[in-house]
Amino acid sequence: MDRRRVLCVGAVVRDEEHRLLVVRRGRPPDVGRWSLPGGRVEPGESAPAAAVREVAEETGLSVVAGRLLGSVERPGPGGVTYLILDYVCTTGPPAGTPEAGDDAADARWVSPAELAVLPTTPGLMETLRGWGVLD
Repeated sequence: MDRRRVLCVGAVVRDEEHRLLVVRRGRPPDVGRWSLPGGRVEPGESAPAAAVREVAEETGLSVVAGRLLGSVERPGPGGVTYLILDYVCTTGPPAGTPEAGDDAADARWVSPAELAVLPTTPGLMETLRGWGVLD
């Protein structure tokens, strides 16, 4: 992969009430904004394994990675481009109560209406709508 392109993952996780798991970012980029749990893929790690690890680190929840939902590219610092592969992940039942950890400042389950009023990372709402996640 190009040195200026960083492979990352995101996890689209829903609970039994069809709420979406989100985290408030505690580190750059987009500190304080809400997004899907996720982060960089470590060397030698598969993307689905990275999604499972990132959810555990950021929310304390255990998930199973399923199908690739889609991918997005987002600009990062210093000219880096993040290539983010988003996976549908499942948990529970019961899904459990998320607890913020690692680089997440907060973690919670939200309905689409609740997510719509939160400050989210650039492009998140449009991407989730385009993938049919918020329908």
